[in-house]
Amino acid sequence: MSGESFDYDLLVIGSGPAGQRAAIQGAKLDKKVAIVERKTVLGGCSVNLGTIPSKTLREAALDLCGYRAREFYGASYTVKKHITMQDLLFRTNRVIQHELDVTRHQLMRNDVELIAATASFVAPDTVRLDYVDGTSSRTVKASKIVIAAGAETTRAPHIPFDGDRIFTSDDVLELDRLPRTLAVVGAGVIGCEYASIFAALGVRVTLIDKRHRLLPFVDQEIADEFCHHLRENRATLRLNESVDKLEIVEDEHGARVRIHLDSGKTIITEKALYSVGRTGAASKLNLPAAGLEPDNRGRLSVDEHYRTAVLDIYAVGDMIGFPALASTSMEQGRLATCHAFGVKAHSVPERFPYGIYAVPEISMVGKNEEELTEAAIPYEIGKARYKEIARGQILGDVTGLLKLIFHGETRQLLGVHIIGEGASELIHIGQAVLSFGGKIDYFIDTVFNYPTLAECYKVAAFDGINRLGIFESEQAAIALTGSPRELD
Repeated sequence: MSGESFDYDLLVIGSGPAGQRAAIQGAKLDKKVAIVERKTVLGGCSVNLGTIPSKTLREAALDLCGYRAREFYGASYTVKKHITMQDLLFRTNRVIQHELDVTRHQLMRNDVELIAATASFVAPDTVRLDYVDGTSSRTVKASKIVIAAGAETTRAPHIPFDGDRIFTSDDVLELDRLPRTLAVVGAGVIGCEYASIFAALGVRVTLIDKRHRLLPFVDQEIADEFCHHLRENRATLRLNESVDKLEIVEDEHGARVRIHLDSGKTIITEKALYSVGRTGAASKLNLPAAGLEPDNRGRLSVDEHYRTAVLDIYAVGDMIGFPALASTSMEQGRLATCHAFGVKAHSVPERFPYGIYAVPEISMVGKNEEELTEAAIPYEIGKARYKEIARGQILGDVTGLLKLIFHGETRQLLGVHIIGEGASELIHIGQAVLSFGGKIDYFIDTVFNYPTLAECYKVAAFDGINRLGIFESEQAAIALTGSPRELD
């Protein structure tokens, strides 16, 4: 970029997880850094509308409806008989406010300048800032720029959104009450999360998606388990179905939503959540002035260092698409800043864990069976059910599953896939073993605390060894594991 002097060494557009980490990494490198945020609050969608609210809402829902205790007290058990949106939002709002305070404090103590303004490019190294309060605007130059503007819910122009009967995931926190029936259009991560949360609360949910299976990037066995859980909670799955139109209709029951499918089916529901993905928030950035052109979903293409086609402009997080998770976005922000200022940083994206906070929780790291089959890599699997583990019985989760995938000849761990309570925490044990290229023998030789869900790794490892036809003597196996059940 041209220019003899700059107002900032690093200008970050967007204050979500990716932007925060990019800015703080720049500050740690003793650079002059500013974050531009066009909303009146920091944190982006992650803190205010997406990650934090939805995960907190999930915990509040599971606690209040007694979902985790139903294995002991029956399907009718509930902590609170009539759960309202206000009950759910009380906890959610408290957590949001805390996260906002933590975010602001972290940025301020690292001397990151916070600018409440809408950013738009004037040139590749020059950005116009229109202040949120409408008082003024100015133009600044930056040596390096990281675009972390996040994404917005995709809103088809022909859908009559009103924020109440037909709404997006951004509107969930504004609902006045829980519906009796809900249709979720789009079974991506967000759609599956909300569909399962509402189903756990007793809402009759219909989940509609044009694909033939849910969550195609998830190991199919785990996805099938998830479908089973949804149906157990009385959810109806309409897969291989595309939506023609949605309309709000008035009848003797009041205003309801009628959904017309291309197959000719009609679905009547009290409310409809439209969740067909997110679009990069590129509309106000004036990217052509920087020499950049987003795709039709507002996303930018980047190289392995998260650098765009313009030398000193980087893009991270939702602006570059999948996986668009808070965890991966934070790492992308850190790596982009390190590369921008010539600092060596190492990361292995193929070992990033994924977490889906549905009911039940899903998490994975490494390869799944479909990917290994396509690559013609010989593999074997080992599985452990939570019902085999004392901790699973204690928690009341007897349907959870941990699945190890390992090389059939070397026994090197290739992937870990989990569905059940604490999956997104439990996954990190497998991630660590993957990172040092370990074998499933590690789990056999390791002593885990008892009783814990971590024992699933040992049970699954023995199951995998047995599948290879390698049988330890019963006494030796019991000495290693403390449990003869693992020999089954």
